[in-house]
Amino acid sequence: MSEYLSNEKRVNALLEFSNKMMNGGNGVELIKEYQEAINHVTPNDMLKLEDMQIEADVSVAKIKGTVDKVINVFYKKLSDYNWDKPKKGTFLYYLMKENEELSNKLNDIKVLLKKGNIKNDRNELLISFKELTQIETHYVKKENILFPYLENKLERYHALNVMWSLHDDARKKIKSIIKMLDDTTIDEKKLQIEIGEAFFLLFGLIQKENLIVYPVASEAINEKDFKKMHLQSFEYEFAFIDTPEKPEETKEENSLDGFDGYLLKTDTGMLTAEQVLLTLNNLPLDITVVDENNKVRFFSKPDERFFPRSPAIIGRDVKNCHPPESVHIVERIVEAFKNGEKDNAKFWLTLKGKFILIQYFAIRNDKNEYKGVIEVSQDVTEIRNLEGTQTLLDWDK
Repeated sequence: MSEYLSNEKRVNALLEFSNKMMNGGNGVELIKEYQEAINHVTPNDMLKLEDMQIEADVSVAKIKGTVDKVINVFYKKLSDYNWDKPKKGTFLYYLMKENEELSNKLNDIKVLLKKGNIKNDRNELLISFKELTQIETHYVKKENILFPYLENKLERYHALNVMWSLHDDARKKIKSIIKMLDDTTIDEKKLQIEIGEAFFLLFGLIQKENLIVYPVASEAINEKDFKKMHLQSFEYEFAFIDTPEKPEETKEENSLDGFDGYLLKTDTGMLTAEQVLLTLNNLPLDITVVDENNKVRFFSKPDERFFPRSPAIIGRDVKNCHPPESVHIVERIVEAFKNGEKDNAKFWLTLKGKFILIQYFAIRNDKNEYKGVIEVSQDVTEIRNLEGTQTLLDWDK
């Protein structure tokens, strides 16, 4: 029996192959040297070897630089891997349908580009790339639903950081192309390079999802959890496809069931669980609570959220809720709160025409012991424009 049928030896050999490719090794010679391990590669192996690279302090940027070359070497075996494809009406089924439609739209753009007259077709290209921004909801569902479940099921899951970083690369590339197409003075050569890079990123992500992430998820996550994930996906739009019919939610899946009569008693009053949630959800704020162990414990559900959240993130380590390029900021804030150096942090940005204030507050008890972080996001567009005073009701204006 081949030694490469042993999971540990196989993954270690594939890791050596990937590292040597990353460091400029001769691809043809390396494939020959590691052919037997390559012949037995599985989707799980790919996640494991990337995870081991991250644990060895290989940067996400460096992994991204060679991951497609490595996957291309593994392609035949990964595409032949036997896994249970998702049934219609399931979470993974609709993610795969979104990928199919994305692929179709990219191919339609290819046809347009083959005409070779970008300036004349600028408006049509602009419309097409604006349509591609729908992929945002696909990536958000992965980041806020699929990834948290995989983190709970897999022993090694840090490779998902690489994919999240690739999501951000694709987002930035699409925005860059739209900005260039919005400008009537197009640098066609630069635009062609940008579009080529966008195609490489987007088709590459489709390939990584279909060959690696979805087969791993199908084996790691049970049917009951997939049903929960599907229900949560209706918190977001569906990319490129019609919204499917939402299945009925059972009592078990209703988060308030069994708690309606619970009383929160304090020296300032008492509220039922329903009243607490209604109060928090009707505030014009996005609120997320992280405990002293860096685990997400709660988020509010206002009518309009600025940043996506899903029940799948409850219990998730807060550093896994952010892309790898910005996680160091989160870690710095939490550490400063824990050691008492700081009590708050503020950020602000413009999002979809709204000026959003994002604040982090340290939670401390009466003994000044650190108990976590509250993240509060608020649309302050109108507040910034207030002047003078208003002491009368203005409803009749």
